[in-house]
Amino acid sequence: MQADWDIKSRSHRCSQTGAEFQEGEFFYTLLVRDAEGFRREDLSEAAWKERNENIQPFSFWRTKYEPPAERPPEAIPRDDAESLLRRLIIENDPAHQNTRYILALMLERKRLLRPMESSDKDMLVYEHLATGDTLVLTNPHLSLEQIPDVQREVSALLSPPA
Repeated sequence: MQADWDIKSRSHRCSQTGAEFQEGEFFYTLLVRDAEGFRREDLSEAAWKERNENIQPFSFWRTKYEPPAERPPEAIPRDDAESLLRRLIIENDPAHQNTRYILALMLERKRLLRPMESSDKDMLVYEHLATGDTLVLTNPHLSLEQIPDVQREVSALLSPPA
């Protein structure tokens, strides 16, 4: 089974030309599957037009560049759905595959993650709308009977300790 992919942030420059993206400029993000797994490339529109069209990415999309916003420091660290998802992706424990899936759906519903097209039915690709991070998750193909148990597990993980 394919492991979930590390979260990679959008680049601030074109991976082909090295030119920095300007605020409001459109660019393309490509996910390419190679022997090492997934590789992210961010291309300017000019580099996109010049690319070898015979090489087909796993997934790609066009988006507008927004420079990263300054994040205020958190007074008290909290384990919300987003930070829990990021932690579980880094840990990559197969036992939490269903939990990662439900957390991603929660964040999609809150409009923090946007689903992107994927040619592989077993892989889910998301883009974080605020940061441009790309998340690739294994699709666990949960049945309706499994969802309540996973929801209880997610709820327990998000609840503060007693």
